[in-house]
Amino acid sequence: MEYLDFDRLEALDPVSFQEQVPYPWINPENLLEPAAFESLRANLPDIEMFDCLFDKKRRAGQKPHDRYALEYRDGIPVPEPWRAFIAELKGDRYRRALCRLVGLKSLSISFHWHYTPNGCSVSPHCDSTRKIGSHVFYFNTKQDWDPAWGGETVILDDGGRLHRRSAPSFQAFDRAIPSQAMGNRSLIFARRGNSWHGVREIRCPEGRMRKVFIVILNRDGLGDRIRFALTRRNLARY
Repeated sequence: MEYLDFDRLEALDPVSFQEQVPYPWINPENLLEPAAFESLRANLPDIEMFDCLFDKKRRAGQKPHDRYALEYRDGIPVPEPWRAFIAELKGDRYRRALCRLVGLKSLSISFHWHYTPNGCSVSPHCDSTRKIGSHVFYFNTKQDWDPAWGGETVILDDGGRLHRRSAPSFQAFDRAIPSQAMGNRSLIFARRGNSWHGVREIRCPEGRMRKVFIVILNRDGLGDRIRFALTRRNLARY
C-alpha cells in the first residue's frame, strides 16, 4: 500500500506557501490515500505506550502543553501500518517534496504522536530555532469527534509585536486562523521568528482525545542554515 498521495503533495506550490501570511503554512486535504488514512486511523498506537506530559514548566511563563506523547524511534512496537508509513516518510521522495516547499536542499525529520484529552491546550508559542517546521496529520473524524470540541491548530498573527520568549494569550493576537482538522487533513508550516501557533482548550467528553501525528522538520547542515536565513530575509522585504 502507498500511504502518501505524492501527486497532491508535489503539486503544492512553494511560492504560494512561502508568501503565505503571517508565515508559510498550508492546510491540504487528502495527502494520505483514503485507504491508507483509514488503516492508520484504525491502528493508532495504544495510549499505554505514551508518556504523560502534564504540568511541565515552559519558558517565559507559558502555560504547560498537557498531553500524552509518544516519540518514534526505530524498533518500537507500533502497528505495521505505521511502520510502513514511517518508512515511506523516510524515503527520498517525501523529503524532496518538503525541501521544495521550504526552500532547502536537505533536512532531517523525526516523528511523534500526541493525544490530548479534555481540558488541555497548547498555549501560543513559537517553535525552537532548531526546527524548520512541522507537518501535522490529523486523525479525528466525525465518527469520534465533534468539531465543537476544538482540536484545530490555530495560526496566530502578532503583527510583529511580540517577543517569541513571552507568554501571550490567544486574545493578544491580531488574527487567529484555525486550521481544518477533521478527517484526512494535514497542516504544514515553516518556522519563522513570528511563527506563533497553538491549540485552544479541548472541550470533549471523557475518554475522547485529539489525536495527531507530527513530522518535525529540522535543519540539516550549515549551508542549509545560511540558505534558510537568506530566504527569510528576502521574504521580509515584501
